[in-house]
Amino acid sequence: MAILYNTDFVVFLGFVVFLGLLFYVGAPKLLTDILDARAEKIKSDIDEARTLREEAQKILANYERKQKEVEELTSKIVAKAKVDAEANKVKAIKDLEVAIERRIQSAKDQISSAEAAAVSDVRDRVITVAISAAAEVVASKMDPAKSGALIDASIDTVKAKLH
Repeated sequence: MAILYNTDFVVFLGFVVFLGLLFYVGAPKLLTDILDARAEKIKSDIDEARTLREEAQKILANYERKQKEVEELTSKIVAKAKVDAEANKVKAIKDLEVAIERRIQSAKDQISSAEAAAVSDVRDRVITVAISAAAEVVASKMDPAKSGALIDASIDTVKAKLH
């Protein structure tokens, strides 16, 4: 039994007995079952991850499509707002021009009315001054007894014709 003193042989013999014991207990089947279960779990996790990735890509594509639609709608709204603003600007300018023209016409009318009133007022004063001057001239050249009635009649005639 000198062979038992060789440590390599004893280690080898212990290893073979250990392997035999593992096979007897069914360790390889148990190990393959554990590995198969682990492989199935990994496979199901990969399938679930693939499914989730596909769903995420669909959701991302949907959001990108919606974002593009919103951007298009936004650009249409901005373009319409610019067109409306330009139209409102043109209308406001026209309205302002009309309002200014009306105010100018109103001012012209007021000026014309003031001119007419001033001319009328000046005419009335000229008439009054002319009547007074005529009365004084006639009074100084006429007989005081006859002149009173004649002056009054002349003043009435002049007033009637000038007014």
